[in-house]
Amino acid sequence: MGLGFIVGVLGVLILSHAAYSTIQYRGLLKIMEEEFSGPPTNVVLELIMGIVSLPENLDFMIFNHRGKLFPPKVDLKLKC
Repeated sequence: MGLGFIVGVLGVLILSHAAYSTIQYRGLLKIMEEEFSGPPTNVVLELIMGIVSLPENLDFMIFNHRGKLFPPKVDLKLKC
């Protein structure tokens, strides 16, 4: 397990906690019969921290494999 993996797991945990906190906050507002205007500041900060920590673990995404199934040059001509 590398450092990138640990940072990625930590980022997912932070995002999960932020989602849980928002759901809990909305439930509290329903009990108090108040309108939901947005998540609290601490949840927004958790979201930012979680999103910033995720790109450290995105090295597994390789996009150069797409299109290798198709031939490199396709001659298509429109018939008029």
